[in-house]
Amino acid sequence: MQIVGYDTDDGGLLLSDSVRDDAASADPRHPTATVEYVPLDPGTELAYRLDDRHCAGTLTDDGHRPCDADDTPHCPDHTSTWVCARCTGTCLKDEMDCVDDHAIYLAAFAPETFKVGVTKAYRLETRLREQGADRGAHIRTVENGRIAREIEAELAAGIPDRVRVPAKLAGLGRSVDDAAWAALLDEFDPIETFAFDYGLGLSERPVAETLAAGRVRGTKGRLLVLDHGGSTYAVDMRDLVGYEVIEGDTDRRLQSSLGAFG
Repeated sequence: MQIVGYDTDDGGLLLSDSVRDDAASADPRHPTATVEYVPLDPGTELAYRLDDRHCAGTLTDDGHRPCDADDTPHCPDHTSTWVCARCTGTCLKDEMDCVDDHAIYLAAFAPETFKVGVTKAYRLETRLREQGADRGAHIRTVENGRIAREIEAELAAGIPDRVRVPAKLAGLGRSVDDAAWAALLDEFDPIETFAFDYGLGLSERPVAETLAAGRVRGTKGRLLVLDHGGSTYAVDMRDLVGYEVIEGDTDRRLQSSLGAFG
């Protein structure tokens, strides 16, 4: 089996029953492999040992088409770039298709990392959860994505428009700085605000690791939090993509969470 994707909304891993096979991955007529969705609900016991890692191929409506290239998590042939993520108001497509209402929002990640973003208005709360935001604020609604991206680009001169995973990981087990968040919101007139609790029950920061074995505490965006051997670990699910897995506990020596804060 190979881990070929993950779900940041409900929390889950996508496992393919494909095996590494040079001939199969090179042959476009080769049948697609079956994909299994593994939910990451709190209390779930994961028991996968990470083996070789290679390109995760591509997911299709029919299943998973494997690839044997060594690039991870995807080789150049299977790396796609969402052009809208690079848009600043000038459409990069042949024809603009983001013609429905868009929300411009602020997101907070503990303790005091903030970003501005845009999304389709009906997906606002879902998008905040997908990113693992601790707080959110809907600051404006506009009629299409072009206008939203123009406003985002203007605001990004003073507020970052992206937050890296290490910053999100560093905030696990911590609270949002309420004073800093309130000061940011004072610059706007929020339409609606959000506060999220991912139910992780952390009293300290987990150890960053790459593993798929242990009892699931939950997910926060693309971070998976696991208890294993008396310690708690945070896994960037993107770092799992491409690994072939074998059922069973990890055989790696893991750092203990004792003294994780230094």
